[in-house]
Amino acid sequence: ETAGKGIEVLLFGSDSSQYTAGTASLSAVYLTTSFSVDTFFFNGSFSTSQLKVLLQRGSHFSLNPVTASMPVRLRIFSLNCWGIRYLSKHCAQRYAMIGDLLSKEQHDVVLLQEVWSEKDFHFLKTKLGSTHPHSHYFKSGFFGSGLAVFSRHRIHDVFLYKYSLNGYPYMAHHGDWFGGKAVGKLLLKISGLMVHVYVTHLHAEYSREQDSYLPHRVVQAWELQNFIRHTCAGADVVILAGDLNMHPEDLGVRLLRRYSGLRDCFIETASFDGCEQGFTHITDNPFTNTHELIPFGGGIRIDYILFKGSGRVDVSCESLSTTKGSVPGYDFPYSDHEALSTELLLSPLKDEKEEKDYNAVSISELINIVTEARTEVKVGLHCAERMRYTAARTGFMGLALLLLEMAIAAVPIFSLGAEQPFPKASFYLLGALCFAILLSAAFLYIFYSMEVKSLQGAEDQMRIAVGSLQEHLKELPEVIGEDHSQREPDTVESEE
Repeated sequence: ETAGKGIEVLLFGSDSSQYTAGTASLSAVYLTTSFSVDTFFFNGSFSTSQLKVLLQRGSHFSLNPVTASMPVRLRIFSLNCWGIRYLSKHCAQRYAMIGDLLSKEQHDVVLLQEVWSEKDFHFLKTKLGSTHPHSHYFKSGFFGSGLAVFSRHRIHDVFLYKYSLNGYPYMAHHGDWFGGKAVGKLLLKISGLMVHVYVTHLHAEYSREQDSYLPHRVVQAWELQNFIRHTCAGADVVILAGDLNMHPEDLGVRLLRRYSGLRDCFIETASFDGCEQGFTHITDNPFTNTHELIPFGGGIRIDYILFKGSGRVDVSCESLSTTKGSVPGYDFPYSDHEALSTELLLSPLKDEKEEKDYNAVSISELINIVTEARTEVKVGLHCAERMRYTAARTGFMGLALLLLEMAIAAVPIFSLGAEQPFPKASFYLLGALCFAILLSAAFLYIFYSMEVKSLQGAEDQMRIAVGSLQEHLKELPEVIGEDHSQREPDTVESEE
């Protein structure tokens, strides 16, 4: 039997990673979830029959992780499912269609947004049990974050960070505040590589002309890039996917990409097949409001798959594709958003290289972007402070009316004259109204105070970041000057 062919070995509690056995290299590839069954591909001096004999004799192997040396292809899928039970059209049928698609395509990692019901998550989990045995649902807010992941590779760690700003609770018809928008992180080990995967869903825009949520989305983008930068230490590959609800040139996307160093699959891909200009929200989709998309040429691109490598692994985007409206055989698509599917090529480097540092031009651009974001946050802060002041005034007015009513009610008690008929029904109704005003104003005051604190915190962080970047920018000419001063003597000596 030729070395390199696979034999099936029953191992309980084994992991999908690479090992060495003596002089042989064993690569574990997960097959099924009913048992912990792995197939080991043998690339060594032993033949398959010899390895069988060793296993039958009960030989003990030293299993030591080895680093992947061959390129690895990783297929990623991302979709905003628009899964609002009882409100989204054809919700149950669309989830069945999504499950069929994922079972057929068998992507390595599936990242879904707006899976608002855990019942729908469990439906997909059952349907994808044989192809994507590992899954996780990120819970947040009242309805949940809507973030769900399915993976063919074992998930070793998960974490959820909820954004400090998520819209307004009194805008119940938008629902973002109740959903608890967040970013979820999962850690995968694929062929010996540490892959950090992030999935997120930012606040919706609703109106581009009167976008009252822009400061919230900017803060969310700021917190997102901070979260990625501070949690991706030791990562060989970083992947971010989700519905960012921002156009490619919007402030939040520029801030996220420039600060984190993430690259856009649509820009980097070698092959693209999908909607024009990579649109993920198109007029041809029967679930979308076409009137809002006409000014943008029939579609917008607000869903992304971003990635970056490291000094140990080079990452390139081999292909990117999107769905194109209605599914063949059906009168409607998978969702009101188009799905994204990409194939990344992970190429381990023989010699570790240093990651590129910022140059003067990139630092200047980053300073301008952060300053622009800081200005937008200040605008939101001013509005929040004004609304907090209005809530305080309304609360004092409600309290004054309530005290006035109590004083009026006390008059008959202390009056010495004949009893006068007292309008109890009107009194109770007016008292309830005053109490409701006082309670609502107090709630809004607390909420706006929290918003002010969050905006102030983000603005302080941006101020410190700008100061640090400016200091770094000032040091660059000095470094260049020092390099020249060190090289000049060598040049003189060579001339002599």
